[in-house]
Amino acid sequence: MTKLEQLSHWFSDKKSVMVALSGGVDSALVAYSAHRALGDLALAVTADYKTLAQEELDSAKKICQEIGIRHLVISYSELQNEDFVRNDKNRCFYCRSELSEHLMDVAKKENITCIVDGTNTDDLGDYRPGITALRNNGIQSPLVEVQFSKQEIRQTAKTLGLSVYERPSNSCLASRIPWGQRVTAERLARIEIGEMFVKQTIGAKQVRVRDIDGVAKIEVGTDELHLLKNPRFEELFAKLKSIGFASVILDSEGYRPGKINVIAD
Repeated sequence: MTKLEQLSHWFSDKKSVMVALSGGVDSALVAYSAHRALGDLALAVTADYKTLAQEELDSAKKICQEIGIRHLVISYSELQNEDFVRNDKNRCFYCRSELSEHLMDVAKKENITCIVDGTNTDDLGDYRPGITALRNNGIQSPLVEVQFSKQEIRQTAKTLGLSVYERPSNSCLASRIPWGQRVTAERLARIEIGEMFVKQTIGAKQVRVRDIDGVAKIEVGTDELHLLKNPRFEELFAKLKSIGFASVILDSEGYRPGKINVIAD
């Protein structure tokens, strides 16, 4: 039995299921398998919690149309949660705890008893308090149980023809702000616009614009570091300063997850 078959089989004894769908490839594969196994008894839910980039929301809507799964978008603002806004090392725990509550509310209304997410085996090696929060609320991770790695997920999604198979990994915009520096609507907006500017100006796909006390620190994928020599950088710097960044620095090492998981002085 292939891992894709194992994943579909995982859902076979479920009466109904809700997939927490982010817009990335991991939860897309889970949604595909849930819909394949359960049809209309599978529901995908995306939370627009005001720290999710618009392109992620657009991707979530697109992938649900491709799969054919019923899709629901719920909206609330994490900026009203002081625990989250304070931005300490447990920010992701507070985020996922609040998300879990909203998902459980929807599940109750929809009479769904099983909620799943897109956590995979590669996610387990990093500091992820958000995963703990989801587990505490009974949200399951079929990709972990079937032992799907990120590379296997991408390859499977490509074989299935899912358009997000090579979509770069992303996370909420607040992850660009070092622990200890408050999350504000202004900072989130300039981070989102700043990353759009980087993608449009130099053509990078994996992009982070870190907001470090008003300084934009640009990271691109390690396989895209050559783009940092793009002659249009002066133009890019001017754009970033026009949206409120005081100065701009480049990270010559490239992007890797969890890079600013530190308490800022």
